[in-house]
Amino acid sequence: MMKRILVAGAAALAVASVMAASPASAQIKIAAAGPMTGSNASFGTQLKVGAEQAVADINAKGGVLGQKLVLSIGDDACDPKQAVSVANKFAADGVKFVAGHFCSSSSIPASKVYTEEGILQITPASTNPKFTEEGSWNTFRVCGRDDQQGAVAGGYIAKEFKGHKVAILHDNSAYGKGLADETKKSLNKAGFQEALYSAYVPGEKDYSALVSRLKQANIDLIYIGGYYTEAGLILKQARQQGLNATVMSGDAMVTDEFWAITGADGEGALMTFPSDPRNRATAAAVVKAFEDKKINPEGYVLYSYAAIQVWAQAAQKAGTTDAKKVAEVIRAGSWDTVLGKISYDKKGDVTVSDFVMYIWHAGKYAEM
Repeated sequence: MMKRILVAGAAALAVASVMAASPASAQIKIAAAGPMTGSNASFGTQLKVGAEQAVADINAKGGVLGQKLVLSIGDDACDPKQAVSVANKFAADGVKFVAGHFCSSSSIPASKVYTEEGILQITPASTNPKFTEEGSWNTFRVCGRDDQQGAVAGGYIAKEFKGHKVAILHDNSAYGKGLADETKKSLNKAGFQEALYSAYVPGEKDYSALVSRLKQANIDLIYIGGYYTEAGLILKQARQQGLNATVMSGDAMVTDEFWAITGADGEGALMTFPSDPRNRATAAAVVKAFEDKKINPEGYVLYSYAAIQVWAQAAQKAGTTDAKKVAEVIRAGSWDTVLGKISYDKKGDVTVSDFVMYIWHAGKYAEM
């Protein structure tokens, strides 16, 4: 019997159909989930448009196993309890596969529901190592991990900011603190000791007290483990107080919304993210399709697309949508995606990760 967990404040689940009506017997239900509302909604939009385009393209070629895909979109608002509610709703609706979630704090608890209900999950964006380290047979990702991302960030700081004062901040989330700690670990391993390590409260509007503390400590680089909204506000308020320290963060800053917060103050901000998927030959046709629709496939749009590609190819090869059988095929195979060829280790992590440094200039981010 299906186990349903009822959670107060359950998320509303919007169902988006990207195919013409057809008999239910000729449909396969899949889903994408992320923060469609809340302070990280721009990332939810990235996952949504990537998933919608992938489903449309797959259906245009005949679907999977001769059946059309029907896509549902779940809004978790990056809230763990809401993510569990979304996961249970997907299970009740007979969803076979989920491309999601975005925030690690959502993906990890939701994965427990998917394991119990026999649903395969590939996250496009959750980078906390615990997602796969503590995961089960059904947990995969198409992105890298924070221990890999932190190593790149820490190595860069140790080399480029030698002799300077560095502050490491985090928002206490699974993603933010996890990334900050991995960066700190890499930095300390290189013999570099940060001048300040501190948490901040996400969702606040006024970080002037924190900025004053950073200014008093003569900080030259502020590393922020957290999301673009707070990173943008901290940077802007630092400039207002005359603190010209460089701000650096991770992959949760890959959205034009960051610049919308900072304006010209964002010039020179740094971040880590894999080599730009929009520039890969394997993504050219899909990128053009997005651009023809006036959509910028920034950030994790193509990662969401790739997650569905991996599942669809594996289900086709397995000859079934049975999650455990598809998972076995995924681990054993190599998959052609918009991100390039993807293969997996036993944990469900990609075997190749390529985090690099980016810089914000004139409202856009680009590889350094």
